This record gives sequence, C-alpha cells and structure tokens, in this order.
Amino acid sequence: MLERIRAGLRSAASGAFTYAESAVNESVVRVAVTGLSRSGKTVFITSLIHNLLALSQGRNTLPQFQKFLNSEGSSRLRNIRILPSGTSTTPYFDFATKLADLAADAPAWPPRTDDLSELAISMELERRGALTQKLGVRRIRLELLDYPGEWLLDLPLLSQTFSSWSRETLQRLRRPTQAAACAPFLDFLNSISATDTADDAFIRRGHQLYRSALDECRSRFGMRYLQPGRFVCPGPRSDAPFLWFFPLENAQDYPVAGTVDALMRDRFETYKTDMKTNFFDTHFTKFDRQILLVDILGALYAGKESFEDTEKAIGDIVNSLHYGTNVLPRPLQDMSAAAIRVGGHLLRAKYFISSKSIDEAALSAETRRIERLAIVATKSDHVPAMRRENLKNLVRDLANTERMQQTLTGMPVTYHAASAVHSTTDGIAHVDGRPVEVVMGIPLGEERARPFYPGDVPSGRPPLSFWSDRYFELPVFAPPRLDPTGEMGIPHLCMDEVLLSLLRDVLT
Repeated sequence: MLERIRAGLRSAASGAFTYAESAVNESVVRVAVTGLSRSGKTVFITSLIHNLLALSQGRNTLPQFQKFLNSEGSSRLRNIRILPSGTSTTPYFDFATKLADLAADAPAWPPRTDDLSELAISMELERRGALTQKLGVRRIRLELLDYPGEWLLDLPLLSQTFSSWSRETLQRLRRPTQAAACAPFLDFLNSISATDTADDAFIRRGHQLYRSALDECRSRFGMRYLQPGRFVCPGPRSDAPFLWFFPLENAQDYPVAGTVDALMRDRFETYKTDMKTNFFDTHFTKFDRQILLVDILGALYAGKESFEDTEKAIGDIVNSLHYGTNVLPRPLQDMSAAAIRVGGHLLRAKYFISSKSIDEAALSAETRRIERLAIVATKSDHVPAMRRENLKNLVRDLANTERMQQTLTGMPVTYHAASAVHSTTDGIAHVDGRPVEVVMGIPLGEERARPFYPGDVPSGRPPLSFWSDRYFELPVFAPPRLDPTGEMGIPHLCMDEVLLSLLRDVLT
C-alpha cells in the first residue's frame, strides 16, 4: 500500500512538472484560414507549409519571418515539422498531394476546398537572451484549419428566421444583372404558394432550380454572397432531405402545419442546427487567429454588384465572429471548461440543474476569441508591383465601415496584398500606343507567356464612373516550375508578412 502511495505521488509530481514545463515553453495557436470562394485558401495553406518546411532546411523562403527570428546574427529557429494527425476526427489537409499538383511536370492548381480539413505544425525556437534560454526550447504548435469559403457565409444565416432570409435572398436574386440567370427558379416560384400542401417531389425540383440559380450567379456574375453555403459547396451528406429547401415568397414566421411554408421553415431550421452543431460550434469556437482571404481584384473585374456583394460578405462574416482578448491561456481555459462540465454534472445530480445550462456555461468557458485578424487581398501577382499597395488600401477601405470597426475595436487587425504562388513577372507593353505596366504570365493550358494589363486599381471604394456594364474575368496563370523535393520553397508575395502579423506575439 505504501509503495503504491509513493508511486502515485511520483506520478503526480511528474505530471505536475510536465504540465508546468508545457505551460512555460509550449504555445498552441489555432489559425483558421477563411475566405470567400475562389480566394485561394488551399493554395495559401500549401504555400505556407511548404515555405516553413524549406525555411527549417536553411532556405530563406520567408525573409521577414526569418529576420524576426534572428538574434545576434544567427537564427533562433531549430526545427519545423508536420505533426502526426493522431486521433483527430477532422479530415487531414493532404499537403503532399496538393504540393505534387503544383510541382508536377504539367503544373496544376489543387482542387478547391470542399470540406473541413486541418494540419498541425511544430516549431521549435531558442529563446532570446541567456537568462530566458534556461527555461528551455520554445515550442509552438501551429494548427491550421482550412474551411470552405462558401460555408463561411452561413455564419450570418444562423441568426435569421426563414421568412427574413427568404425576403433578403429573393431581393438579391431579383437584381437586374442576376434576374436572367435566376429566371427558371423565379418562374418556378410563380407556380407555388406558401400555403400549398407540401409535395416532396415538387419541392425537390424547386430546390434543384435554386441551386442552379446560385451556380449561375457565381459563374456568370462573380457573386459571392450565396446562401446556404452547402448548396454551392455540398460537402458530406449532400443529398440529405433536410437540404431540400429554397427561399419562398410570402413566407410566414408561424406557418400552418403541412404547408410548403412549414416544411421549408423546418428544413431551414434543421440546416442551421446541423451547421452550428457539426461545424461552427466544433471548430469556430476554438481558434485564436484568423486569416480572411478576399479576391478583391476578381470582384472589381466582375462589376459593381459583385464588388458590393463581396463587401457585404466581408462585413457580415466579421460581425458574426467573436473578437477580443482571451484572459486565460488555452490550457487554463480548457481546464475551466472541463471543471464546469464535471462540477455541473455533480450539481445536476444533487439539485436537478438542467444539462442545457451546464453545456451553455461550458461552451462559453471554452470559446476562444479571435485575438488577431489578417485581411488579405489575394492574387496580387496579377497586378504590377507599383499597384499592389492600392490593393492593400482597397481591402482596408472595405473593412473601414462603422459596423466592422465597432466589432474590431482594440484588437490587432492587419491588411495585406499577397500571392501564395507568384506566377508572373512585371513587364511593359503598349496599349493604344502608350507604354503601360503589365504582368507576364503563362495562361493555364498554354505554353508561352502573355502580357496582362489590369488597368486602374483603385486605392479605395471606386467612384460610380469606374464601373461599366462589361464583365471581365481574371486570367488563370499556370504555377511556375517548382522544385518537387521542397528544398527551394514556393515563390510568393508577402506571405511572410501575413504570417508574422499573426505570430509576432508568440515568437519570443
């Protein structure tokens, strides 16, 4: 018995030491790489991981990041490696396959994000100064979450009723430039009434027409504010019956049972519950830093309505998340949430306290606030170097609304113009007989570089005179030839600046 007690004390002491050492030397930073569709999230994460691994092999692939890690003429960086996936229930971000696509003999862009995925990286750093070095090596566990951009727009949807969502959605679909693309669905709405008896086959046809309308709005007009997100990026269980709904004319808050209106409302509420339970509460309550990628250049080229659509999407996404400072470090916050659950169950057993109130308190305790946000205008390699500052100023201006500033007051927000893969070179071409700055790139599927003249890139919200009725689509340039061994990294623009803005406070 005495020996068991001693063994228990030794085990407890060892556990306490391990926990104390971990609390001092290890930081866990969860970064959600978010953004609207076609903003380049998958390529961004692939480039970030690849360049970090190359940096650990002595290649200066992230100059600003490397400079910050230098101390007295030498780098404090000891090692960077991808951590095993362990028992995670979230799909794994298949970095190797995505890198292989980029580095193939015929380079190709990886497929777009169609489900959640994550990957963790370990970074080991020496501390600054002889005194702090006695504490041991600094370890940073960087967890990267890739999230479909289409699903991100379900965040503002969670606070709406079916009737209010229907009104707002139909207003957008009836805008002049979209009405033609949505005509089959809008014609279908004329054949159905909210008070009709629900007929599943008829309703499913309406659902399919609505999804087709969303696809048309995205592909023909560059629209991004498309809801629900899983209608344009289905993910798992893409054909489950709760997804068979669409916005309805004259929807009521309290419909009669058995009607189309009642069934649509019930499915809408089920969709909200499913997204909240399986995605937002599971993942978005637990990350510390956020990268919000925006293809603002593509929105400019798509026209005024697409640009305004993008602006509204950015604002609604930011205002649907929790920003601020976390008072407790992650280990203590996790412990407090666990304590609430354990203590709550004991109290419930004794005093019959509801399990719902316990779960809500624990969720509040374990919910992380986003402490740092980087808003990034992507595809900056599509404009010459002298125009890239305008992209950064433009995305800053979009975020400078009164509503967003109230949400982000007092927290570090940085703005960037970046390109995860630098696929062009700057050059000069002649347009209407005058020399202009262009970028030279090889269009995907071709073999020779061509000049691309992006025209004027405004430094803030464009005036009305900027817009025309023409729709332009950005060219898709082939990735440059990459070293498949990974030693040389991936050429990029300003990725190091984005990474440093998020991690500066933990790189001590």
